[in-house]
Amino acid sequence: MYAAHNPREIPGRPFSNKNKFEFIVDDYNEYFLNQLFELLTEYGPIDEVWFDGAHPKTKGGQQYNYTAWKELIHKLAPGAVIFGREDVRWCGNESGSTRATEWNVISYMENPDTAAHFPDMTAEDIGSRSQLYGARFLHYQQAETNTSIREGWFYRDDTHQKVRSADDVFDIYERSVGGNSTFLLNIPPNRDGKFSVEDVKVLKEVGKRINDTYGANLFEKSDLKTQLRDDNLNTFLTSDNKDIIITLPKAVTINRLLIQEPIHQLSERIEKHAIDAWMDNSWKEIAAASNVGYKRILRFPEVTSSKFRIRWLQSRLKPAIATIGAYLYKTRPPQLQVFRNSDGKVVIQPVVSEFNWKPHGENTSKNLNKGMQIFYTTNGGEPTTKSQIYSTPFEWSKGTIKAIAVINQEQGPIVSETISLSKLNWKIIGTDSESQSNSARFSIDGNKQTWWESKPSPEKHFLAIDLGKKYNINAFAYTPQTRYRRGMLAKGIIEVSDDSVSWQKAGDFEFGNLINDPSTRKHFFNRPVIARYIRIKAIQTGSEDQLAIAELDFLKIKRNNFKSGSYTKS
Repeated sequence: MYAAHNPREIPGRPFSNKNKFEFIVDDYNEYFLNQLFELLTEYGPIDEVWFDGAHPKTKGGQQYNYTAWKELIHKLAPGAVIFGREDVRWCGNESGSTRATEWNVISYMENPDTAAHFPDMTAEDIGSRSQLYGARFLHYQQAETNTSIREGWFYRDDTHQKVRSADDVFDIYERSVGGNSTFLLNIPPNRDGKFSVEDVKVLKEVGKRINDTYGANLFEKSDLKTQLRDDNLNTFLTSDNKDIIITLPKAVTINRLLIQEPIHQLSERIEKHAIDAWMDNSWKEIAAASNVGYKRILRFPEVTSSKFRIRWLQSRLKPAIATIGAYLYKTRPPQLQVFRNSDGKVVIQPVVSEFNWKPHGENTSKNLNKGMQIFYTTNGGEPTTKSQIYSTPFEWSKGTIKAIAVINQEQGPIVSETISLSKLNWKIIGTDSESQSNSARFSIDGNKQTWWESKPSPEKHFLAIDLGKKYNINAFAYTPQTRYRRGMLAKGIIEVSDDSVSWQKAGDFEFGNLINDPSTRKHFFNRPVIARYIRIKAIQTGSEDQLAIAELDFLKIKRNNFKSGSYTKS
């Protein structure tokens, strides 16, 4: 340890900022402080200094001198917040997941003004009354919801690295910004130092949705007090009443309601609230939530009324409100997908974009498309609003299912899918090999986000399956894994057996251009086959020494359409 002057003098490179510091530091911290000085003074205004969750090396006893870092930051960038330390904290994941209740006044056992260690706070509850009662210090430290628009933090390519959909990013925006946290979206530059076209396309669409949705407050002409609709957090009202009733000169249609508290003056107070609409001469609850904080966005199916009510169900002291706004998000009937799940039941749901990096577990389509209904047919007819309503996965043996999504009388595109065999009783009975983290069972688990991957080997790769009983089959579908280029099933043969011992060749198949188009491919047999045991053998793969299968599906036809044929002995 020694006394170091910061910044260290550099011949021929005088810093424009003439502040000088002296710290007792080691080599590592002196180097870091010089780096920090340059970043905070030579590149324009800095609003946030972002410290990741890195920890000091255990080998050699390296320690971080956070006290010195803090002094430097506060002096050189007094308006900047420090992430990962005293000002802004990690939300607890990197996927865009949010808590239903995100408090930003949280408890500390150590004084946050002098603390050097700020642990990650990942528990579901960190700011309720029960948490605050046991605190020695209360500290306002907002959550930052950070994630990436791409799979990973850095740019790899524009062909295989998936990009979040506009639906997904917009949903994260409404959940994070509208859930009392800050949204930080990573957008990695490509090899030309620019944002890629696909990323920009998503960002423009999300920006358009935000402007189109939240550009005009539909309560502007209501009888709300001016302080509550002037979009100014410095003007607010406290209330002794347990509700606020909002009346408009004519009915409006809304599906979003926004509330803000004046947190910079009166902190966070509201703990529970609900929204009602006056419909059919009575109040009907349309949404409810817990806290508000900086901003709460409530989402619900479209409601048309000229009178609304917000009820304060629980509060710390009197409720204090700075902003109330009503908005309409233009919902869009989504493209649907039909498939059989691992329980053997048929599922009809909006298409889920392929994004395999740190899933947040939210149903984005359900969040955005509240009020959506799905109608379907099983007799080959075109679905209409008079067709069967889909509610939960259902049993179905065979045939084609057609479905549409409907929102506010607007119909989405029709999806038509021939349902594959149920995988409920399927078993893997043989394979040449499987990698440690990519088991062969993943090829038949009904989840296209998981996959079987063989071990690298010059031997021909294969997978054998027991379907549980004999079926008439006229086609199979292969879904490749999309995380990497390797293991694409380019050419192969399919074999069938009655006893899993003697195998007969049922056909050859070939799938072209999988590396550039890794979508599900179907192969129809020249003649249907009757089989219980099926074996897929790879003749050629995208990488010569490995095979990967995300999902295998088999299609059957009606017995009266079946014509027997001969098979070639393998």
